Parts: sequence; structure tokens; C-alpha cells
Amino acid sequence: MTSPKRSFGKIVDKLVELKDTSELMMDLAYSSLLLNSRPLAEEVEELEEHIDELHTEFELLVLSSGFKPKESKDFLGLIRLGVVTEKIADAAAEMAGVVIRGIEPHPVLKLAIEEAEETVARVQVSDKSSLANKTLRSAQIPEETGMWVLSVRRGRKWMRPKPQTVIKAGDVLIASGYAEGEDDFTRLVTGETSQQS
Repeated sequence: MTSPKRSFGKIVDKLVELKDTSELMMDLAYSSLLLNSRPLAEEVEELEEHIDELHTEFELLVLSSGFKPKESKDFLGLIRLGVVTEKIADAAAEMAGVVIRGIEPHPVLKLAIEEAEETVARVQVSDKSSLANKTLRSAQIPEETGMWVLSVRRGRKWMRPKPQTVIKAGDVLIASGYAEGEDDFTRLVTGETSQQS
């Protein structure tokens, strides 16, 4: 039988994952709107399905933790926190849905999109890439390409990038930056070199 202390640790870990995922969704949803980026909006949609699963797992974990009646208020608070993270995720999905459905943006937003020189790239890390097994800090992607990593997707797991995040072959890096850096970013991530003259 799982001890209450260990069970509480699992609940906290799952809640942190829910919080981090909903925050990542909001970051990507804002970027998808500002850059009118369908690839980013599609990532938000996939994350929305993922967070629904996470939220169900979280609630089941809380409800099966064997808390005592006097602890029920504390556990009810945890469940409510889980509900809030899902609402944030739903709001992010609604924002991304504007891009997916091709709804005409507000004239001010449309002007901002047209004036923007930014782009979004979604590229899978090749085992030939010099980035494989480096941390984001040591990879120096912004310095090399002018692109900033917004998210790292590893299989079914999405991560908000941190300097110590280790890049692995097979990861999908989602980055934004100036359009002229996109080719450099793609070459760096795929390990392809441009030998064309």
C-alpha cells in the first residue's frame, strides 16, 4: 500500500505538471495569435487533449489517496487547483482555435502580424545534429540563429525550455525569431549543412 507521504508527493508532482503544461499552452497560444501560426495553434490543440488526460489522472490520484475526513478541505483545495489549470488550458485552446478556424484577426492585430518580421519553426532534432545531448544553455541557439526555443516536445511530453534542459535526438523544437534565422535554425537542428553555392 502506498504511504500517505508518497501519495502526497505524487499528487504534488502531477499538479506541477498540470500547472507547467497550462502555462506552456498559454505561451504557445499567444504566440500562435501574434504570429498567426497554424503549427503553434496545432501544438496547443494537442496539448489540450494531453492536459485533459493529466487532469483526470490528477483527480483520480487525489480521490484514491485515502485522506482522512478532517483532511478533506485540503484535498478539495487541490482538486480546485486542478480545475483552474484545466480552465487556463481551455482558454489557451480557444485562443488557438481562432487561428485554426482561420478567423480574420482584429484590424490592429492583423496590422501587427503583417508588420512582424518573426516566424515560427517546428523542427525535429536529428542524431546528426550538434545540438544532441547539449543543454539549451550550451547549445546557444539564439546566438547561432536568432531563434528562441518556445517549447521542447519529447514523444508525448512537452517541456517549457530551461537553460539546463538537455536536447535529445528525436526531440521536436518549436522556436520563434526573425524570419532570416529560420534556415540556420533548421540546419542546426537537423544537422544538415548547406553546401550549395
